[in-house]
Amino acid sequence: MPERAPPPDDLAGLSLAEIARLVEEKRLPPVETWNPKHCGHSAMRIARDGTWFHEGSPIGRAAMVRLFSTVLRREPDGSHVLVTPAEKLTIDVEDAAFVAVEMRTEGEKSERRIAFRLNTGDLVEADEGHGLRFEQREDGPHPYLHVRAGLEALIARPVYYEMAEIALDEGLEPPGLWSNGAFLALTAP
Repeated sequence: MPERAPPPDDLAGLSLAEIARLVEEKRLPPVETWNPKHCGHSAMRIARDGTWFHEGSPIGRAAMVRLFSTVLRREPDGSHVLVTPAEKLTIDVEDAAFVAVEMRTEGEKSERRIAFRLNTGDLVEADEGHGLRFEQREDGPHPYLHVRAGLEALIARPVYYEMAEIALDEGLEPPGLWSNGAFLALTAP
């Protein structure tokens, strides 16, 4: 696989056109086509806050986390695995595989486009295939963004509040935002 420069650390200096180009350039390994035998547990977990751990210690190198995230897959039973053509290892995920830590938006109402930066540096544009879902819990709503093939990103609270503020300003009913032609309701169905 050819080496690529990692995406920028923030979205502030990028237009949505530049973000769309970066999203399009991202080529992930075809993990959905790999079906090796299960080899055990990876001794890894992804904490609720998005921190990746190996044998109880945080993985400090962002490049390693990015690399592992490219071979992460969600199984039909809801479990998560790290998969290569030769092996498949279970990884524990406390909440979601990713965290959406930043949002960039351009346009208004039905002409809006929204992009998110994940804790792994990946970029995701919200659209029909990358929508939102909500879980209501004791501490309030927990919004999730579909990333790929069943993998989701928990939307960080500050990002969710930013989305809610824009939605309230636009006054749509139900409260929500448009992105790339898809309506993203900010409430549970």
